[in-house]
Amino acid sequence: MTEQEFQDGTRCVRAGLPEPAPGDPFLPGPVLAAPYHLDPWQGPAGSPNGYGRPDNPTRRLLEAAIGELEGGDCRVFASGQAAITGVLLALLRPGDTVLLPADGYFPVRAFAADTLQTLGVRVRYAPTAGPYPSFEGVRLVLLESPANPGLDVADVPALAERAHAAGALLAVDNTTATPLGQRPLDLGADLVVASGTKALTGHSDLLLGYAASRQERLLDPVTAWRTTSGAVPGAFDAWLAHRSLATLDLRLARQSANAEALAGALADRADVAGLRWPGLPTDPAYPVAARLLHRMPGVLSFDLGDADRVARFIEAARLVAAATSFGGLHTTADRRAQWGDDTAPGFVRLSCGVEDTVDLVADVTAALDRVADVTAARDATC
Repeated sequence: MTEQEFQDGTRCVRAGLPEPAPGDPFLPGPVLAAPYHLDPWQGPAGSPNGYGRPDNPTRRLLEAAIGELEGGDCRVFASGQAAITGVLLALLRPGDTVLLPADGYFPVRAFAADTLQTLGVRVRYAPTAGPYPSFEGVRLVLLESPANPGLDVADVPALAERAHAAGALLAVDNTTATPLGQRPLDLGADLVVASGTKALTGHSDLLLGYAASRQERLLDPVTAWRTTSGAVPGAFDAWLAHRSLATLDLRLARQSANAEALAGALADRADVAGLRWPGLPTDPAYPVAARLLHRMPGVLSFDLGDADRVARFIEAARLVAAATSFGGLHTTADRRAQWGDDTAPGFVRLSCGVEDTVDLVADVTAALDRVADVTAARDATC
């Protein structure tokens, strides 16, 4: 069997590992070095390692692993934000037009307003679910699918065809789906960007981002920008990330199962509004998600009406922690408005961990029941 014929779990366990050698570990430990010994005659030409900012063997192994999963060449960054801003700054010039998701990750839109527009880049927006404007005159179209935090899903192949017909590049933020849920390069995208801080590494213990492509003309300027800006992850973080990849398939399977069970439990509750999970047949994103996603994400969203009810819910729950980010082993709830995101005050992004499904569903529903009882008692005394 070739590597591509292996199933997801096998590919995750083996991704990026060096050839086995007696006495060596499966995954070599991190090479913690800034400078390396140079050949006194050849200088940096004598070794792939010359200085730690552009060169690190631990980082290269991680890049090989993520590249295998995404189906392209990969460059890892110090964070997801570093990766996406690096791609935008490396590929856009004054006078260019970029089209961004209107409902995507809020810091990217803030970066576009605060930085790209001041550099002379024209910034336009479109919702992930559409409608999309004409791509004529656009240099780069960025999608986020499923979108964070609203969870709409974009029709990547159709939008890639439209973008290329207009002479535009298409990039996809694959953070929520992960490369096991979706391979945008296979769907026609020119670039993939993602935060590895979240489900990809999944242990809530590091910051990481990456960009991947099959086109050297696109990846070379991104690599050069990373080198000159210094936006590289440390060797230990790269090693932790590579170690964590081995369990990606197992973690996603439980997280997705938990999200499905929770979505089903919450769907008919009168005290929960605006429930979104693209795996629900009633979800607006389901027709596209069912066609394009290999597996559904472990993230869902809903609205509890106001900030007080969200706080009471999290306080009442035993298995739900208040935290931002998503994709970790522990179930977390994030009231996005508290970060300045343009969401409703009671909007919650809930990231399912790997707790037993029956325990998590029972805990969440019991917490919501307690909040409903307190609310009813309070209303009765008013």
